[in-house]
Amino acid sequence: MADLTNSDDDDLKALGYSAQFERSMSLWENFALGFTYLSPVVGVYSVFGIGMAAAGPPMFWWYLIAAVGQLIVCLTFCEVVSQFPISGGLYPWCRRLVGKKWAWMAGWIYGWALFTSIAAVSAGAAPFVGPLLGFKVTPVSSGLIAIALVVFSTLTNLAGTRMLARVAMFGFVCEILGAIVVGAFLLLFHRHQPIGVLFQTYGLVRQGAYAPAFMGAAIVGLFTCYGFEACGDVAEETPNPGVAIPKAMKSTIYVGMSASVFVCLALILSLPDVMAVITGRSANPIEDALNAAFGPIGAKAVVLVVLVSFLSCALSMQAAASRLLYAYARDEMVIASGFLSKVSKTHHVPMNALVVSGLIAAAILVLGMFFADAVGTIVSFAVVGIYAGFQMVVIGSTFARARGWQPHGRYRLGQWGWPVNVAGIVWGISAIAIMLRPADGALPWYAAYGMALTFGAVIVTGLVYMALGRPFDRSDAPAGDAWLRRAPVQS
Repeated sequence: MADLTNSDDDDLKALGYSAQFERSMSLWENFALGFTYLSPVVGVYSVFGIGMAAAGPPMFWWYLIAAVGQLIVCLTFCEVVSQFPISGGLYPWCRRLVGKKWAWMAGWIYGWALFTSIAAVSAGAAPFVGPLLGFKVTPVSSGLIAIALVVFSTLTNLAGTRMLARVAMFGFVCEILGAIVVGAFLLLFHRHQPIGVLFQTYGLVRQGAYAPAFMGAAIVGLFTCYGFEACGDVAEETPNPGVAIPKAMKSTIYVGMSASVFVCLALILSLPDVMAVITGRSANPIEDALNAAFGPIGAKAVVLVVLVSFLSCALSMQAAASRLLYAYARDEMVIASGFLSKVSKTHHVPMNALVVSGLIAAAILVLGMFFADAVGTIVSFAVVGIYAGFQMVVIGSTFARARGWQPHGRYRLGQWGWPVNVAGIVWGISAIAIMLRPADGALPWYAAYGMALTFGAVIVTGLVYMALGRPFDRSDAPAGDAWLRRAPVQS
């Protein structure tokens, strides 16, 4: 193991960086980090009601559509991270594939998406705490619970890579067992609907067609199917990352989305009254289904597993956010770079970046306690921001390939490189366009276009920051050199 670690550190030095982390995260633990970030339980439970209200049971198919589309993106990521296994993921990949400015904007968009995602997942966990402890959750108590969860996540991350890996593995085991046990029990003993319900629209048509309603439910799949990139965010903490991380990324998609499909299918087929969920008469369909199937005590046990899933998801997201912030600061791409790039000599984690990521997420949650609608719009930016960051990598990979890049990591797409890149761009742009569609209903224009306006605001502020501060000019770290790095000659 020592020889392998030394070899990995030498490879990192050849990429322009010195090793500061502890390479103690195994392949399985790296996969668990990506899985708990993707978190099928969090993804399905958070937006199940929204998807049912928008399109009814056929919203189920979005999990399969998103899985196929994101697998294409994942293959591009695998090829890039195999050659550039650098902490921070999307930002350093874009830096090497295109250049400093492109990388700076990718990090800016992806960073804010991560901060808001931490807040969103913590806020999503809060409603499960009330029923578990037997009290009614209010907006204020919900906000305080969510902030407490962010504090817990921060403290756990500060304990080091080994603690992060162990908690991620524990979260993975709890979540996958919970998904299998709960889903199987619902399908075997509390099934109320035939499989054909997945094709029934229940009269949900808009403008005389079902397609707009189905498109409105896209968020259920798009919200669930990301997180695999977190495996690459901790590349400097994983032995043999050029081989291990592509395996972990693909496994995250295979296992995570299979679990999502299974959980969603079990929930849909266990609904005694589908129309009650669609019309809103069943305000909390998941809680109702769990109580009916498991009783009050059994439902609390299931909720406890769900809460563990939310906690481990927030933990993994914050780990990813802190490594991005650290990578940004290491290249002097943001203010207070010296402070944010410090790594603890005891725990070998970017402590200051972890604390700052927690503070930003907590600030968003505090805002939510007083301006719920505004923060809901900000948090909704998280998904489209993640997908935009992904596209900057896929487009960057295509750009570098056009400039003559010949990938020479341990994982290569070979002749499939161009088709995979092009398909990834088509999928990603389509997904972003679907999410930026104006919301349906009689809403004010600023509410209907809330997600697009928030996304635009993040881009504009990033461009202004770039123009005034020129942060991309402060460092001479390697950039835009992917196509200059040739594969070693085979003897």
